[in-house]
Amino acid sequence: MTVAIVRFGGSNCDRDAARALDSLDIDNEIVWHEDGLPADTTGVMLPGGFSYGDYLRAGAMAARAPIMQAVKEQAEAGVPVLGICNGAQIGCEASLTPGAFTTNESARFQCEHVHVRVENADTRWTRAYEEGQVLELPIAHAEGRFEISEDALADLQAADRILFRYSTPDGEITPEANPNGSTDNVAGILGERENVAVLMPHPERAALSDIGGTDGRGILAGFASATVPQ
Repeated sequence: MTVAIVRFGGSNCDRDAARALDSLDIDNEIVWHEDGLPADTTGVMLPGGFSYGDYLRAGAMAARAPIMQAVKEQAEAGVPVLGICNGAQIGCEASLTPGAFTTNESARFQCEHVHVRVENADTRWTRAYEEGQVLELPIAHAEGRFEISEDALADLQAADRILFRYSTPDGEITPEANPNGSTDNVAGILGERENVAVLMPHPERAALSDIGGTDGRGILAGFASATVPQ
């Protein structure tokens, strides 16, 4: 498997993502968006950063780059696609997933560790965990507040497409545990297909023990298999 990590102008987590995937023995290649996806692409990651300086809206311009049509085609073909932070914003803007990410309730950039609870452990992105398990992951965003209509949220809930929700360390879903004001404490969701997921926290920054935690390894292992190298 070769995961294409798509680099846009302003991406800044692409090398973090590559190093994390390397640690899991997952082949990967950082791809400049103008060059398109490699012919041997069998996975796509949209990494974090500030594509196009968050001009207009975070992710809005990158979502309209020509490469995103190829990403959509890969997603429709069943290729795993994961959007992280700015990549999640791009994924929503490109309609790979419903909803949108907007300005934090605090109106400030927030860089901190948070806790998220696994809501659905029966997906390629979460099968390394147990339902209800609490992970500690870092966030770094100014536009991380997930917004969605009541009807669309009900659809996500009914289809069990909410992957993670912000929680206390004990797994309680409370307003105080919600760092950005996201609707229903949502931190990560699936697209219409199980192979597509977006999340605001950074699993690639929680994949190496020498930089403070490995709770994110199971998410990235969704590109490969159900087992997570220890």
